[in-house]
Amino acid sequence: MSKSSKTNNPLKEKIHEIIFEAETPMGKAFDVALLYFIFGSILVVMLESIDAIGSRYANLFFYLEWIFTIFFTAEYFLRIYCVHSPKKYMTSFFGIIDLMAILPTYLSLFVAGTQYLVAIRALRILRVFRILKLASFLKESNVIVSALKASRTKITVFTIFVMIMVTILGSVMYVVEGPYDSGFDSIPRSIYWAIVTLTTVGYGDISPISALGQFIAAIVMILGYSVIAVPTGIVSAEIANANAIANDIGSTRSCQNCGEEGHAANADFCKFCGSEL
Repeated sequence: MSKSSKTNNPLKEKIHEIIFEAETPMGKAFDVALLYFIFGSILVVMLESIDAIGSRYANLFFYLEWIFTIFFTAEYFLRIYCVHSPKKYMTSFFGIIDLMAILPTYLSLFVAGTQYLVAIRALRILRVFRILKLASFLKESNVIVSALKASRTKITVFTIFVMIMVTILGSVMYVVEGPYDSGFDSIPRSIYWAIVTLTTVGYGDISPISALGQFIAAIVMILGYSVIAVPTGIVSAEIANANAIANDIGSTRSCQNCGEEGHAANADFCKFCGSEL
């Protein structure tokens, strides 16, 4: 027996339709307005960070930022209000991003400068995919997310191996280059060099002087290509697998009970939790 996601509160259902749905005219209008607010708030933060502009329009930027923050705060609590499982929304990816988008402004009342962290609102632009009904983009993003989840164990094991390797290499370079004035004055600093070299970043702030040290550095540089190739190969293989089993993304209709999207346009029940749509 499927439990119904319908409520006896028409107001909740209407708010849910406007905020979470991109298929209706009002829902799309709300999401487009949300995008304008996101772009506007990010622009204000960027302009405020420029001394010549920030000092001249400080009051204007202050009021604009609070207007944006109040809007996003109201939107956040409305999302919590209209869903059946507020906890699930609050702990979801977008729920966490929505919360982090409003916290910096409030934190700035106690810690100066934290208001610039509102640039994290840029992550909310990901909603543009569902607003413009770019189903193919949604499908491909789901494939990437699935591939990353599937490969996380392999990548974790490989990362641990790399951490062990740079620790050993850093310790060896500390012993080899220690007598020389080449910057390898501690094991942590030598490990930093090993990480920079192994990842092929190569800042050049530290470099070996001795012949043996340069020989080891050459080996580390060659190993660096493997560091790039291995995780790339792991994720690529998982993306191929995810593509093979990917299903159609469906519409942007959102279940009021579990919050999941991707249902068929004519679906009556959620394919994830079985609740009535």
